[in-house]
Amino acid sequence: MSNVVEQPRHYCALGAQQTVVAINKAIPILHSGPGCGYKLFRGLSITSGYQGGGCTGGSAIPCTNSSEREVVFGGEDRLREVIDGTLKVLKGDLFVVLTGCTADIVGDDVGQVVKEYQNKGIPIVFAETGGFKGTNYKGHELVIEAIIDQFIGDVEGEKEKGLVNLWSVIPYQDSFWSGNLKEIKQLLEGIGLEVNTFFGPESEGVKEWKRIPNAEFNLVLSPWVGLKTAQLLESKYGTPYLHYPVLPIGGNETSKFLRSVGEFAKLDKEKVESFVQKEERKFYYYIERAVDFFTEFRFDIADRFFNINDSFYALGVSKFLLKELGILPGDQYITEDIPEEYREIIIKEFKHLSKSISAKVIFEIDGGKIAHMLREYHYDGHKPLFLGSSWDIDIANQLKGFWLNISLPVMHRLVLDRSYVGYSGGLRLAEDIYDNILAAYK
Repeated sequence: MSNVVEQPRHYCALGAQQTVVAINKAIPILHSGPGCGYKLFRGLSITSGYQGGGCTGGSAIPCTNSSEREVVFGGEDRLREVIDGTLKVLKGDLFVVLTGCTADIVGDDVGQVVKEYQNKGIPIVFAETGGFKGTNYKGHELVIEAIIDQFIGDVEGEKEKGLVNLWSVIPYQDSFWSGNLKEIKQLLEGIGLEVNTFFGPESEGVKEWKRIPNAEFNLVLSPWVGLKTAQLLESKYGTPYLHYPVLPIGGNETSKFLRSVGEFAKLDKEKVESFVQKEERKFYYYIERAVDFFTEFRFDIADRFFNINDSFYALGVSKFLLKELGILPGDQYITEDIPEEYREIIIKEFKHLSKSISAKVIFEIDGGKIAHMLREYHYDGHKPLFLGSSWDIDIANQLKGFWLNISLPVMHRLVLDRSYVGYSGGLRLAEDIYDNILAAYK
């Protein structure tokens, strides 16, 4: 039996370097073998809608380039050399040492090395992110936990009314991460909240991380990623959290999301409702303008949709396509390696996509197996729409279906600040889907 995964859609735990890169003025330092950082950068940036790095990224990430010498004699001295050089050359507000497989297998005491610099007042933390620890989803959580425990520490922050910590997208694993964070922040600000986004251009960088204990509550906007972080903050700082598992796309789900947040945060109901109704009017104005097109399109149009996606997008996209565009679901393929304890949350959401319609969920990380199952699916004359990665264009063509590239790897489009979140994100998603359908009839 082969352990090889065909068409992988995630990376090893050291991919958390891109989590660090996404924090303004944070600098990753890799204690790993040569080439790891650059390969991960190419995988999570170049194939994530051709996005670049932050103040360090790609081949510019400091690295020990561990060799046989470090394996035999240990790499702690080499790590000190690289940290010293980084502090001389690069100006950052936070430095994060990440270990690769070699350092974790050899057993270098990276914590002790980093502690020497912490005792000198240098803002530096470490996370053990050897590739065998799991995927970059796991690495992302390990980095956040390291910053909370080692950098923020055991402090008592004075709670600030209306301040919320947002835990949602994984930078670079979500190709639309920066645009999505911008849109989520604008939505939450629209109902009267102040938002710590932590990553990307909308964040104030380390200043926001320092304010984590001051938040009135934590918001986990994701099926499962971020839950461990919220639970840690609840136990550490006594901060409650709201878990909203569905990415809000379009009018229906976005309004439901904002009302849920407003109720949890005890916001002014009139202010929340006023914002929701204003945004709904704009959203449905454009949807109504397209109704004739949706109902009277004379050529083939998508009858069934199939997500080949991580749970973050699969849930949000499914609810939008069914409730707003009237496209029915086929099987839904969830491609990240979700821990068992979270799978029931996702199954339950797909079971209740609407009052009368559910979708079958298949957890599978192997793209080859997914393609085989899609070939075996009985389409009954329905025209399929596939929402997935660049890997999936071949199977879409074989089955004479439509295809939209929205999940990693994204190699068929350039992504800058595009977002599929919220009211405007729903309109963008509808445009992109029907652009691809119309392009088939050139």
